[in-house]
Amino acid sequence: MHHESLVRDHTVYACVMGSRAFGLATEGSDTDRRGVFLAPTPLFWRFQKPPTHVEGPAPEQFSWELERFCELALRANPNILECLHSPHVEHIDDTGRELLALRGAFLSRQVHETFTRYALSQRKKLEANVRMHGAPRWKHAMHLLRLLASARDMLRTGTLTIDVGDGREPLLAVRRGEVPWPEVESWMTRLATETDAAATRTPLPPEPDRARVEDFLIRVRRASADRHPVVTDP
Repeated sequence: MHHESLVRDHTVYACVMGSRAFGLATEGSDTDRRGVFLAPTPLFWRFQKPPTHVEGPAPEQFSWELERFCELALRANPNILECLHSPHVEHIDDTGRELLALRGAFLSRQVHETFTRYALSQRKKLEANVRMHGAPRWKHAMHLLRLLASARDMLRTGTLTIDVGDGREPLLAVRRGEVPWPEVESWMTRLATETDAAATRTPLPPEPDRARVEDFLIRVRRASADRHPVVTDP
């Protein structure tokens, strides 16, 4: 089966991510599309397994196979968790709806470590740009501030909110380069401190609900095997 047809014919959930999902889009913003496809179960019975992800067919489009997506979500991968909470859903079927209903099963205190680690690596890149060019990439600085704030709020509330709401204007000022770097740095440091504090009394459970997610995956694989009983030639 051709990779693009997996995305075309077997997508269970597709959404828009990036600036458009965060409420930070400007005139020239790209439309980043992210999706989850369910490879028909009989494809796994071959020697050559279906791909874990597919790029395209549209520009700025990227999709994961359901199992890979769930695996990354259980590891509290920031980009994957955010996908499950996009305010712009472009396509969803019954399996996709079940996946969204499981959103809470993926969230745990592990988000503190994964979001913080990711934020730290991004901050190092910004600091390297400041050293080399005298300024960071402002768009990246804006997105890092957004990520830190959403991690803090998720640890405080137990839910992940994507749209920045009232934070839009101050963040766009950073993107335009109107906020001096030292000010941006102290903002980042403050958010990181608030995130650490929120982690000490978060309502989130210590671990994600792996068993619940695995039950879902097994049910979906079994139903797919019943629906696609014949393995057709690729």
